[in-house]
Parts: sequence; C-alpha cells; structure tokens
Amino acid sequence: METAVKIKNLSVTLGGHFKALKNISLELPVGKTIGFIGPSGAGKTTLIRGIVGSLRISSGEISVFDMPAGSTVLREQVSYMTQELSVYPDLTVKENLKYFITMAGQSRKKSADLLKEILELVDMTNKSDSLVSDLSSGQKQRISLAVALIGSPKLMVLDEPTVGLDPVLRGKLWSLFTKLANQGTTLIISSHSMDEAGRCDDLVLIRDGKMVAHSSPKELLNSTGTKTIEESFLKLVGDKE
Repeated sequence: METAVKIKNLSVTLGGHFKALKNISLELPVGKTIGFIGPSGAGKTTLIRGIVGSLRISSGEISVFDMPAGSTVLREQVSYMTQELSVYPDLTVKENLKYFITMAGQSRKKSADLLKEILELVDMTNKSDSLVSDLSSGQKQRISLAVALIGSPKLMVLDEPTVGLDPVLRGKLWSLFTKLANQGTTLIISSHSMDEAGRCDDLVLIRDGKMVAHSSPKELLNSTGTKTIEESFLKLVGDKE
C-alpha cells in the first residue's frame, strides 16, 4: 500500500524539558481518513505540527510523500487547518475565499467555478456575503475547512475540525471527508471524541505523548475484545500502566 506519511523514532521536547512526543514510529496510508485520537494534551497537535513541518523535532524523522516534512515542494500538496480561526473576520466569506484562491495561484478564469464548488462542499453558499465575524463558531469552522480545500491538496491535516459542531453538521463533514478519501486524498483528522474514531479508516491512539495503538477500528475492537473505541482505549491504557 502506498504511504503518505512515514514517521521514524520521533521525539519532541517543548520548552527544553516537556516531552510532548516519545519515540513514535508509524506509516500512514494514502487515500484514507486517519484519526489521531486521544484526550486533550495527549500530543495530537504536536504530532500534526511535525507532519506539516511547522515544528522543530528533537529526534527522529518525518517524511511526507517521500520528502522531508516541511519541504517547499510540499506546500501545494499539503493543507493544514488549525484549531484557531484561519480566515479574516473583517472580510466576507466570499472575500476570504477569493483571497486564498488567488494566493494559491489559481487563474481568475477558474476562480469563480472553484469558489462556487468549495462553498457548496462546506454548505456555506447562503452565507457567502456574510462577514466572518458575524458567523457562528460552527460556520467559522467550515470556512477554515473551505480554505484547506483550495488547490485539491493530496494531504489534508485537520486539527479538531468538528469540535463544537452539532451532530447533523458533524455527519455532513464526515461524509465529505469520506468522499475526498475515496477520490484519493489522504486526511489526517485529530479529535478527542472517541465517537468519531469509528468513522475513520485508520486510527492512531495517543496518550501522554505515546502511541497507544495503530490499526483500523475493526482490528482494534477485535484485538481488545471490546465493543467501542473508548473501551478499547481504556483497556490499552490500563494494560500499559
């Protein structure tokens, strides 16, 4: 199976003393939804920042599509949605997307069609002329996701993209994630919600900077003899303590 991300013996120390990640090694497949699942403070965001190349690692290696993480050539292939708002609140939804589409190097001829397509994907067409500052937190989340979709990236790294969203909208976004994966996009999606883990093709369970498990949801349940991902996580954590 083709690999999107390879991580070997990765460790990260923050502030000179806090060990945020501890000797993590794994390979992530192409064209799958991959969940980084664990409680707040587990190290998910730190691992994500290492993959997108925005973090200095203490030891180990990270490669994305066989190139060192953070390589210039990866800028057009990798998109990153942070937990913080990544658009301009004093611009409208449409103005934000037009700006980021232009920054991505899309031609003016293609921009209008791309804008329409992305708005439809995140179900925000009816809010295109609204100021971002006037949107709800969930709508702001969707606009940040819309920006991450620009340029049809090969790898999308989404840090807590569904936090604070109602169940109906969460379901719509996961349907979109599945659709993108079926089209060949690799999605890394972090979440502290065990309920969302079962929607992923591949799971990386993280706690206290360590990788607890890496497998498909079905394999995880079978190997632990449990009925839910949360039960599996608790059993694995208990076994390691």
